[in-house]
Amino acid sequence: MDPLFKGTGLRRKLSIYLVLSLFLIVADYQIEAMQKVRSWLSVAVTPVQWVVDLPEQSWTWVHDRLQEREGLLGENRQLRAQLMLAEREVQKLASLTAENVRLRELLNSSQKLDEQVRATQLIGVNPDPFIHQIVINDGSQNDIRVGQAVLDQTGVMGQVTATSPFTSRVLLVTDANHAIPVQVNRTGLRSVAYGRGDYNQLELVDITQTEDIKVGDLLVSSGLGMRFPEGYPVAKVTLVERDPGREFTRVLAKPTARLSLSRQLLVVSTAHQQQQELVEEQ
Repeated sequence: MDPLFKGTGLRRKLSIYLVLSLFLIVADYQIEAMQKVRSWLSVAVTPVQWVVDLPEQSWTWVHDRLQEREGLLGENRQLRAQLMLAEREVQKLASLTAENVRLRELLNSSQKLDEQVRATQLIGVNPDPFIHQIVINDGSQNDIRVGQAVLDQTGVMGQVTATSPFTSRVLLVTDANHAIPVQVNRTGLRSVAYGRGDYNQLELVDITQTEDIKVGDLLVSSGLGMRFPEGYPVAKVTLVERDPGREFTRVLAKPTARLSLSRQLLVVSTAHQQQQELVEEQ
């Protein structure tokens, strides 16, 4: 118990405290010396106020830094997204440029021919490794007919074997069931190039030992059979193997068409095929 108020009641204590409080309040405003005391006390208490306010200031600083960091991270993510979009546009532009080059090459190749041509695009590949067949995005509704030749900008791809209203199937020259009449561009020697089920090989099986053919010779379509346009590149000879014990020379050739890469193609109708279509329409 406080000695000052020893033996006094609770009410008396409260009264004394109130009187002292009122006295200090009045003295603080009326007595000039008290203002100096208050100023000294404020100076003395200032470090305590700083210490008390330090946690809040620290938290505010950390909070502001975190918000700035989150803002910077968000801005960084946004910039990265914009960069990816820009890179995608650049890639798309490069793809469109390459596609335009391929289309110009196709146009140039079609100008070499007197036949009717139609630009088309590859949309599917037969997954069976033993069947070399592709699907194009034009069909009977676009006047695509069975037997028409299909070319890319570098050579003969194959021929149409089946059509539906909106798509067609094309058997590639390398399929084991495909054959195309060819001739050696250098000498005019005629033969037939058979598919071997290998995208990189065709075989000529009826070349005698005395025929003039050598590695590097260009094989072009001969036009015989009236399905493939005459004079279009088919393959280049890669192997000429003459064996005195055999009647025929073994000749292998690599297709000039980019069978596994080309997407923009041409469907060609020879003059004979166009005449047949006119007869059928009549």
